[in-house]
Amino acid sequence: MTTVSKGDARAIADLSGGTILACVEIEAPPERVFAAISTAEVAQWWGAPEAYRVTRWTADLRRGGTWLSEGVGPDGKPFSVGGEIVEVEPPRLLVQTWRPSWEPGPATTLSYRIDSIPGGSRVTVRHDGFGDRTASCDSHAQGWERVLSWLKSHLAREPGA
Repeated sequence: MTTVSKGDARAIADLSGGTILACVEIEAPPERVFAAISTAEVAQWWGAPEAYRVTRWTADLRRGGTWLSEGVGPDGKPFSVGGEIVEVEPPRLLVQTWRPSWEPGPATTLSYRIDSIPGGSRVTVRHDGFGDRTASCDSHAQGWERVLSWLKSHLAREPGA
């Protein structure tokens, strides 16, 4: 098991089980958080120049719909991640499959749960299905911590946050 913790976002990876749990508390209502993770707005906040940057995000936000995220790495190489929407219950739940262009193997499953808490929202990410791909599970745990920190920073820049 690997635990990762930087700033307010936290992630833990069960490498033997192939599952990641990550969470962050954000001073924004669940409706606002859900919009930030489920619309083209994703391209405004997901990434950093030293890591990688999402440049385009699209989705048919319904059960059975597809989604696609496209971007560039720090070396300028393009990448994509996409999948299918498994479940959507705005503003509290989004479940989707996850198939990155840089990694062979079966798709994994990603869920965002957004809970209302005093002063904002708690976002919990569960990413499972890594199986014996322990290095990928560990890497994605570190990635989810960065991503949730980017999301929190993005929403904190809004007036009234």
